[in-house]
Amino acid sequence: MLKRILSTLLLFSFLSACVPTAPTVAAVPKSAPANWWNKAVFYEIFVRSFYDTDGNGIGDFNGIAQKLDYIQTLGVNAIWLMPIHPSPSYHGYDVTDYYEVNPQYGTMEDFKSLVAEAHKRDIRIIIDLVLNHTSSQHPWFKSANSDINSPYRDYYVWSETSKGGKWYAGNQGYYFGLFCGCMPDLNYTNPQVTDDMLKVTDFWLNDIGIDGFRVDAAKHLIEDGEKVENTPATHQWLKTFYTKYKRQNPQAYAVGEVFGAGSSVIKSYTGNQLDQIFSFEMSSGFVNSTNGGASSGIISAFKFALQDMPDFNFATFLTNHDQTRVISVFNGNIDKAKLASFLMLTSPGTPFIYYGEEIGMQGQKPDEDLRLPMQWSAKKYAGFSVTDPWRAPRNDYEQVNVALQSGDPNSLLEHYRALIQIRKEHSALQSGNAILLETGNPAVFALLRISGTERILVLVNLGKTQISDYKLSLGESALADGTFTPLSIFGTAQAQSLEIKSGEFSGYKPLNELPPYQTYLFNLK
Repeated sequence: MLKRILSTLLLFSFLSACVPTAPTVAAVPKSAPANWWNKAVFYEIFVRSFYDTDGNGIGDFNGIAQKLDYIQTLGVNAIWLMPIHPSPSYHGYDVTDYYEVNPQYGTMEDFKSLVAEAHKRDIRIIIDLVLNHTSSQHPWFKSANSDINSPYRDYYVWSETSKGGKWYAGNQGYYFGLFCGCMPDLNYTNPQVTDDMLKVTDFWLNDIGIDGFRVDAAKHLIEDGEKVENTPATHQWLKTFYTKYKRQNPQAYAVGEVFGAGSSVIKSYTGNQLDQIFSFEMSSGFVNSTNGGASSGIISAFKFALQDMPDFNFATFLTNHDQTRVISVFNGNIDKAKLASFLMLTSPGTPFIYYGEEIGMQGQKPDEDLRLPMQWSAKKYAGFSVTDPWRAPRNDYEQVNVALQSGDPNSLLEHYRALIQIRKEHSALQSGNAILLETGNPAVFALLRISGTERILVLVNLGKTQISDYKLSLGESALADGTFTPLSIFGTAQAQSLEIKSGEFSGYKPLNELPPYQTYLFNLK
């Protein structure tokens, strides 16, 4: 018994040593509007692959800090960092210490310096919060697995007998790991687990000064028998989580990953559980309509959103770190890449851009190849490092890189910069209402974005051929009557005026012809 008590005391001493004391809080952004994420454009970064400053072939916090000017010129005003905690894996989704940073990425002081420098530029930072599981190398699990009487035994889900499937043999019984044996699931029916994870969120929000979290695997937190996602217990737990992290920082933002979620599922998680959820439905709409040259995918996504989430309070994206990169989906077609980004950046929702997407970086499974080093220049190692990177960049980096595209008005990078700037300048594109228009042609997509007296017409030819056979129409609506002159804010065409009577119009053809893959934005004055 004495040995067990001494062992427990040593464990608590070790864990306490992992918690930094009295850190310097990073300065908050100069402006802090309520629900700032509704006007944000996010940039997702895999730290390991962004920029290496110490010559070890691995990206680091100082590398991101050095590239903040680039991020700022892109126009984004928020960053999501994929896992930054110590971990035995390259990706970091199996955490061994929630209070520290991965030493391969730098020190805690380096990270705090990054946050401070970002905040000086009014750029907010959120980090991945891996709630569902820890690493099997985490001290909690090591203790739980070695001693059935450990105070951390009930931090995980155990069975005395094998249940097959996602159950793995431990030293003392079998434990549940939804993703793998290296990632044992935490037991959120144990209030102590919840308390400890809320201490983690408080530490990062109030001691370190970050702006929120991307909650990994949010739908999997509590199982119910064979049901391992979207359980009532998970929703109930998130309600408690929401209340408490908002007390820690009322303007903290939490966006949840509910893989595959459409608007009906998103609705079940927002309002009192998480601030936003990623809309995989909108993502599929953007990408599939672009790739197929038909508006059915994006129209379907909009209709579901208008039915279930008419405020469009969700996060949008094209593809992320778990999916084939969008330019690879398009087989390298830059016209399609421009079109898809146009759809996302002119649609409602909070957009997330995956690093390298803005220059057309390609990537397909395995996962490591979805997360390759950023292609900064045509220099050796793509300008990412001065030595062999943790994984070699694609062999197209001499043709696809930031340096080559900067200043080229026809490049994908300058296309992104222009659209993000326009979005920031027009409230209708940030948070305005969305009204779908009939177009009379399956290859034409049209949308009205409205905020106050600002009305912006979004017009797209999704197809690879020129179109003249189309007409825009709208049934009875709340639009003000009058004759409106379309002023071009993206594209150089001059459009015909639009007359609205009784909130309706029909047969409207702003341009006689729409060239292939052409996109337009008109401010209706």
